[in-house]
Amino acid sequence: MHRTRVRVVEDALDANNTIARANREDFDRHGVAVVNLMSAPGAGKTTLLEAVLADPPSGIRVGVLEGDVQGSYDSDRIASLHVPVAQLNTDPGFGGECHLDANMVRSALPSLPLEEIDLLVIENVGNLVCPAEFRVGEDVRAMVCSVTEGEDKPLKYPLMFRSCELVVVNKLDLLPHLDVDLGRLEYNVDAVNPGVRQMLVSARSGEGVDEFRQWLAQTAAADRPQAVV
Repeated sequence: MHRTRVRVVEDALDANNTIARANREDFDRHGVAVVNLMSAPGAGKTTLLEAVLADPPSGIRVGVLEGDVQGSYDSDRIASLHVPVAQLNTDPGFGGECHLDANMVRSALPSLPLEEIDLLVIENVGNLVCPAEFRVGEDVRAMVCSVTEGEDKPLKYPLMFRSCELVVVNKLDLLPHLDVDLGRLEYNVDAVNPGVRQMLVSARSGEGVDEFRQWLAQTAAADRPQAVV
């Protein structure tokens, strides 16, 4: 009996990376820097973005691509701040996927005024596994990790933490009400991604939000190429 090894996963990722490079070329053509923002559901990505965009980085035109399985709740919240935003739902058009891939992002590009954006934040679907596997054409990756998730998540989901240039530890205001060792959480993050930059924030109280705002501005300034006219 002949055996055939099927390279389904590898082929799928290869195809995704090809489309991601095409997305990157489009972003470069328009002079747009891109942040892929990931987290588990409920970690506070949208609330953190709201806090930043209520007083956006000076001189940086920010746009947002919201990824969700269903609904437009998060994009409605961002749109209320008069920020260009597009909603990308993975159900039913993409089968209810728990992540955004490069092809999904590509399908949403016509809905984004890239010529009016310096920095695009892609808020990925809440999930600690799949989003880390799929590049979408971003310059950098950041993830939001809430203290309410406990100290063990970096050890249980190392790829997500390892694939990011920034880990934002959110919901510091809740620490007095939790049995969580913040130092242990930071140690575990560094154990799976040594030297990765970590920020401690509370999107609700505002603690640390300025630092995240400055990081976004620096990312835009560092990674934004000259637009092709």
